[in-house]
Amino acid sequence: MAGEKHHQYRDPPHRDHPHRDYQRIEQALHYVGVHYKSQPDLAEIAASVNLSEAHFQRLFKRWAGVSPKQFLQYLTLNHARQCLQADMSVLDAALDSGLSAPARLNELFLRLEAITPLEYKQAGEGIEIQYGFHLSAFGCCLIGVTDRGVTGIAFCDEANQETTLADMISRLPRASYSQNQDVTAPYCEMIFGNAASAPNSKSSSLSLLVRGTPFQLKVWEALLRVAKGSRVSYRQLAELIGQPTASRAVGTAVGRNPIAVLIPCHRVIREDGLLGGYHWGLERKLALLGVESVQKLGLTADSHNENSVL
Repeated sequence: MAGEKHHQYRDPPHRDHPHRDYQRIEQALHYVGVHYKSQPDLAEIAASVNLSEAHFQRLFKRWAGVSPKQFLQYLTLNHARQCLQADMSVLDAALDSGLSAPARLNELFLRLEAITPLEYKQAGEGIEIQYGFHLSAFGCCLIGVTDRGVTGIAFCDEANQETTLADMISRLPRASYSQNQDVTAPYCEMIFGNAASAPNSKSSSLSLLVRGTPFQLKVWEALLRVAKGSRVSYRQLAELIGQPTASRAVGTAVGRNPIAVLIPCHRVIREDGLLGGYHWGLERKLALLGVESVQKLGLTADSHNENSVL
């Protein structure tokens, strides 16, 4: 139940699980986040984590599938601004098809489903949620599911698993909670796959069961239309939902997103191209944006001349 004190995630048996690599390069991504505007070179980033350039390069390629230089190319301010300009036409097109249409993430079809008004009023009473802690290429994550779909995804570490679970419970405090790793593990594999490859290519459909105000639901539904490898500003998101003066309220709704990655709030950046904030850490936002850009373009470690990037 919700009050149990011991939670465990399972570490896959192979030695080079991307989660371990992510733990090592998270510090490097923190350095990149702090020095984002100057776009540090390989030697500078490697030195920031006390690794040789060769060691850091091998580590990074194993995690991301590309070199640090190729990865950072898609985190530049110039690239971010180009995305903001180019992707607005895509977002405008989404209005024509209707925001309620299912969103497609690779081969994963997503549909946002709000809990019923009665369930909202009763704070989830009668809903049974099974949860599990798992390793992903972006760190440990908590996944909550019901028989109607995914109800929560949050990143955490071993030290704050209880806090992360408490936050999930607070959103539907009267629901019933039980830990079941076997039930949530297939969702982890379907959603995350690994950093260097797209999620499971098997055609799948997921419902996202959420509790939110009508305004929050509007914002979260709009986020489903922001394509992988793209970026959108708070102002553009406000325009997309038909409330162009509500950028600040949109930012608040983005920050309350209960389902990381699938409702892709990490794709929202500032109007000037800078990253802005992220509930689960700036380093993780950098990692998600970089990996998605790499996947979008189908890059591999050998697909570009190393000297041609940055």
